[in-house]
Amino acid sequence: MKKTIILFALAITFISCNKTTETKEFKTAFIDTTILMEESTEAKDIEAKYKEKAKVMGSQLEAEVAQFKSEAANFRTNAQKNGEAWAQQKGAELQQTEQRLTYAQQAMLQQLQQENAVEMDTLVKGYRKLIKDYGKEKGYDYIYGSGDTSPSILYSKDSYDITKEIIKKINDKYKSAGKKEEPAKEEKK
Repeated sequence: MKKTIILFALAITFISCNKTTETKEFKTAFIDTTILMEESTEAKDIEAKYKEKAKVMGSQLEAEVAQFKSEAANFRTNAQKNGEAWAQQKGAELQQTEQRLTYAQQAMLQQLQQENAVEMDTLVKGYRKLIKDYGKEKGYDYIYGSGDTSPSILYSKDSYDITKEIIKKINDKYKSAGKKEEPAKEEKK
């Protein structure tokens, strides 16, 4: 008896859900999130900022690495001349320097990754809000995301792709906020 009631309730629920979807057409679209992040001026600016920051921080570390390599080469040359005690002491110092440089490199990379992640999270939150507002403004019932990282659709018609519209809206909003213009693309030779 309980099974019959449960089956009957499920059947009514299924039928009522079908009737709801049959009477209304949904306006849907999708955004290729990979392209969105590749073509967004703000995302490009953040990426360029951290590449430059990594370059600056890396150059400081490279000078220390070059000095370490010079000391290591000098150590190999002078190890036999200066005796075993000197070689052991200098070898221990070089190991400590190498370890310190490795830690410094790891710390630098971790710092850059953390700072970049915070900025990108803020960027993504802003994009989500903009997409939500855009969807309401344009009367969409659903806007899906597709892309390489975590696609949320398996198939859609290309006519539903609103990626370019969203990129334009995002870039226009970013430009109007007084940020940099999109960098000129280099011509291929």
